[in-house]
Amino acid sequence: MNKDNYHTYLFDILPVAVAIVVDGKLVKLNPAVVQLLEASDEQLLLGKSVDEFVHPIDQPRSQGRLKKQGGHWANANSKFRIRTSKGNFRMLLVISNAIEFEGKDAVMISGMDMTEHNEMEEQLRQSEFNFRRLFENMQDVYYRTDVDGIVQKVSPAVTKILGYTPEEIEGKPAAELYPQMGDREAFRKEIMLHGMVSDFPGQMVTKDGRIIDISVNSQALYDDEGNYAGAEGICRDVTQRKLLEREMQRLATTDSLTGIANRRAFLEHAEHIFKSCQRYQTQMTLMMLDLDFFKGINDKYGHQSGDLALINFAEAVKLELRESDLFGRLGGEEFCVLLQQANQPEALLVAERIRAHVQSLLLNSAAGEPFSLTVSIGIAIYRAEDDRLGRLLERADKALYQAKSNGRNRVTWET
Repeated sequence: MNKDNYHTYLFDILPVAVAIVVDGKLVKLNPAVVQLLEASDEQLLLGKSVDEFVHPIDQPRSQGRLKKQGGHWANANSKFRIRTSKGNFRMLLVISNAIEFEGKDAVMISGMDMTEHNEMEEQLRQSEFNFRRLFENMQDVYYRTDVDGIVQKVSPAVTKILGYTPEEIEGKPAAELYPQMGDREAFRKEIMLHGMVSDFPGQMVTKDGRIIDISVNSQALYDDEGNYAGAEGICRDVTQRKLLEREMQRLATTDSLTGIANRRAFLEHAEHIFKSCQRYQTQMTLMMLDLDFFKGINDKYGHQSGDLALINFAEAVKLELRESDLFGRLGGEEFCVLLQQANQPEALLVAERIRAHVQSLLLNSAAGEPFSLTVSIGIAIYRAEDDRLGRLLERADKALYQAKSNGRNRVTWET
């Protein structure tokens, strides 16, 4: 018997299951494998993926052992759960190592059946049943990706949330589901750094093109040698929650009548800009605006007309401002504008445009009586010696008082 015949003979008579795998598929196996997998013929197994017989819970470890690079390595003994062609479960003790087969890089896998009695098989069957029931009925989306971010497994709930069937997503890059690549990259960096994420925010695109908000709870998966092998976790649709949070934020920061920033939101944002000016010695100009004789409008035409005046005034001011400018209602008929990177001539020009625009408004009361508005404006500019925003507000308020004292409907620069 020559050497090749001897190896073939030894391969065939071994009592343990031995298989050769190329690119994750079975290409050669001994009779013990056919018996173990309960197949009627060897040909029914050749060409099939190893993953078809490995329990889903054990697939990440199995894939990591098969995808090692290089031609000289061996995996230590490890237990794996498998499912036979007839749907029965076995617990195997598996060892594998790299070989060359017919000129290709391959893996030889040897497995010993460790299923000792029917109780173990029943436990495995019950575990599989519970896993499958949870997997198929959970409302959130379970997913698993490999080291390259390719979706390996996704639960049926993905159809309800994203509109795709699991088959449409599995095998594709998870990044394709994100509207912004930066979101996926931020998630990848976080899980690589910490090994897990909890309530991680992001967005995904549904099959019909809608963008939804998601929350992800996920953990990293590692192979037997501790190398990163992918991630698995739960993805939840939190679009309604985010909409509610945004609406609550809007209500908390917006003046309900005019739709501009309320006092708290304006002052918080202004404080941030003021600190930036302190740090970088940039320019900012503050305007205090007050509607002239507003109490008279309320008294003569009623509060409904007063509200109309405030709304139209706010719209007029917004038309004269840049997107980078800040506009808020401090209370009653008192408003404030913050101009970033504006010097004295620029600020005076904006203020005069606002004053003229407000003066040109022609309004009618609820009873149809015409009335008009004017506004007084006081301006102050940031100084290097200002140690707090209040200094600027005080000087702008003082300039506003001077504008009122000098006849109203005018712009006054701080003295």
